[in-house]
Order: sequence, then structure tokens, then C-alpha cells
Amino acid sequence: MPETETKPEQQTNCLSCNKPLRRKKTYYRNGKYYCAKKCYKAFLDKQNADKEQNEAQ
Repeated sequence: MPETETKPEQQTNCLSCNKPLRRKKTYYRNGKYYCAKKCYKAFLDKQNADKEQNEAQ
């Protein structure tokens, strides 16, 4: 029997603001898509704040 290849699910929303991604307007960094550079930076800031908070505990 031939094995079926599973493709990874395509990301449909921005990770930062949860807006739907449009093909012409996407910002790709580190294997993930964002709607704009501003959202990418906001996502990094939020991620770093969470790490600092976890380290403090």
C-alpha cells in the first residue's frame, strides 16, 4: 500500500493579532507567518516577557 504523505497545516491567521493572512501581505520569519513586521516584533516582545516571567518564578 502506498503511504500517504501528510503536509503540515498551513497557518491561516497571524500569531500576534489573529488576523487572517493574505497571500500578498505576509511577513515570514523563523518558519511562521505574520501579517506585518509590527506583529512579528510584538510577538517576540510577548514571548520574551513570558520567558522572563517564568524565570522569575
